[in-house]
Amino acid sequence: MRLRTVLATLTVGLAAATTPTAAGPADAHPATSTATHTVANTATDKACSPAVSLDGFSDALDKTTFDGTFVGNFSALALDRDGSLAALSDRSSLFGLDAKTLAPKSVVPLADESGAALDSEGLAIDGDGTRLITSETEPSIRRYSRDGRILDRLPVPSSLLVAPAGRATSNQTFEGLTLLPGGRTLLASMEYAISGDSAGIVRFQTWRRQHGGFALSAQYAYRADSGLGVPEIQALPDGRLLVLERGFTAGVGNTVRLYLADPRHATDTGGIADLTGQGGVRLVKKTLLADIVNCPSQGATAEQPQPNPLLDNIEGMVITGRAKGRLEVLLVSDDNQNAAQTTRFYRLRVRV
Repeated sequence: MRLRTVLATLTVGLAAATTPTAAGPADAHPATSTATHTVANTATDKACSPAVSLDGFSDALDKTTFDGTFVGNFSALALDRDGSLAALSDRSSLFGLDAKTLAPKSVVPLADESGAALDSEGLAIDGDGTRLITSETEPSIRRYSRDGRILDRLPVPSSLLVAPAGRATSNQTFEGLTLLPGGRTLLASMEYAISGDSAGIVRFQTWRRQHGGFALSAQYAYRADSGLGVPEIQALPDGRLLVLERGFTAGVGNTVRLYLADPRHATDTGGIADLTGQGGVRLVKKTLLADIVNCPSQGATAEQPQPNPLLDNIEGMVITGRAKGRLEVLLVSDDNQNAAQTTRFYRLRVRV
């Protein structure tokens, strides 16, 4: 039974007078705003940077419930084959949302082979409609049917496994997941560096489609900004990536930055044990598109310190379309089912 479902899409625009300065790292936080805002609809009211503008935000799903399941803890977004939106909760649930209103339409529980809950973080939907989902625990990538049955499990390099089996740190593994153009290559991003690598060096692992499944393929290295991790990636039609970087500093708030990255000429680092800045290793190139702290707040509020009240623990991202030469990008924050944080959706337009 639906205990509480709120349907709303906020179309907002507020004159951006001054913008606060970016803080440090991010991971969780605040805001509550369920009213509908309608203000002047001009480019300057929306600009986050020359490349990125904010069309609006919605807190309509914050602290709601659908069919007895808490709506929130969102870690990833993806477009389904029917045009609807898939929203992955890190509490082992996959929601189907209306792509325009964000109204919940369905929810499917997820589990591992033993029936235990996942720390589900990354999501990609394959051409046949099956769901590729990461869990940070091991880490792992499993293929699920639309109704939540496990169909397959992908191999993971031993070095990327959580210690002591590998060199990764618990809760800092596979966060982002995306299929590259053509659907033959899957790419997952670690959130933080593994032991032995320099701080900030994040490994991107790929798999190539082979014999109906995916086999391990090239690996690349990406340098995140100081104190930030990589919670999400999305592939562009030309093979470049949108990369979300995020961090949190207690008493200051969230830092969230959107980058354009190009792995096409990066070194395959799969055979390099320790990445310490040695010569001859070409990292994934990146270009800053926007620091979200510089977006207009558009009436958003925050219940804990934030350099911009619009900010929260932004963790999910999906490209929903293209209009007037810009990508339409949807972001979502993970409220961690915490009263001091907010489930917030952000609609961006991005020029790449």
